[in-house]
Amino acid sequence: MKKVALTGIKPTGILHIGNYCGAIKPALELTKEYDARYFIADYHALNSIKDPKKLAANIREVAAGWLAAGLNPDAVIFYRQSSIPETFELTTMLMAFTSKGLMNRAHAYKAAVQDNTAQGDDPDAGVNMGLFTYPVLMAADIILFDSDVVPVGRDQVQHVEMAQDIAQAVNFNYKQDVLKVPQAVVQDTVAVVPGLDGRKMSKSYGNTIPLFTPEKQLRKLILRIVTNSQVVEEPKDPETSQIFLLYKLFASVEEQGALAHRYREGGMGWGEAKEELFRVVNRELTPLRNRFEAIMADPAKLDAILAQGAERARPIAAATVARFRKAAGID
Repeated sequence: MKKVALTGIKPTGILHIGNYCGAIKPALELTKEYDARYFIADYHALNSIKDPKKLAANIREVAAGWLAAGLNPDAVIFYRQSSIPETFELTTMLMAFTSKGLMNRAHAYKAAVQDNTAQGDDPDAGVNMGLFTYPVLMAADIILFDSDVVPVGRDQVQHVEMAQDIAQAVNFNYKQDVLKVPQAVVQDTVAVVPGLDGRKMSKSYGNTIPLFTPEKQLRKLILRIVTNSQVVEEPKDPETSQIFLLYKLFASVEEQGALAHRYREGGMGWGEAKEELFRVVNRELTPLRNRFEAIMADPAKLDAILAQGAERARPIAAATVARFRKAAGID
């Protein structure tokens, strides 16, 4: 029997090629080794998105984006967090085993307190209970589906460690393995995708290339990538060029070798390098863009896919909650 891997997808913005190369493609590779489960973390998104129209649009766009990128809803369980009421029952039960001190140490909460303090505000200004208890809801997301592993970047390991602490507190109290204790799988090999300005591609930096942007706009964005002042005749180091770093994510090994050679021998300007980057990026993204547009054109079908995923997820979730309720004496 395959181990279970769980991936949460927060619908807080438009997907970009950094998400695609750094998160989506590695996560979809999990289906080769694990019984994979993916969920749209729409309740988590409430902490930052209060506009109902924007949130509803984000949920559909992110779900459609993962499907367009290759997620097969027949081979995995794909659902909306808000469609699984057991998530919130389990969250309430886990609260009774979670210390406030543990929540005080959560990275997101500590960062908010530090920002407020630096600005001379009350330490908890603007901090809602959704943000403060975010790790408990995340622990419920993970534990509910008997997850063996949760693939994360190194900066997200704390979330899984907190889920471990909470599950272990429950098991220790009841002297039995009520809840499965998850493990983090750190994805150190995941690419850091450079943005238009050379920094890591991120919505917070405003330097992204949207994953499903139209072809003409894609070319315009790529032509905006910041470069240095080297002239056409100068040899260039491909490994220090953000254009080449992006190129490697989309080009074949043979194409990478050929372009690297042209960099080193000189005679190629940045404009030509950007055109070559556009060619390989557009080649890979065109079929994804077409699938995305087709999925978005049929919202009823998209909703049905997510509903079917929830139907498959709920019996697993119900079994976990029933096990916990029985151990707690409230079954």
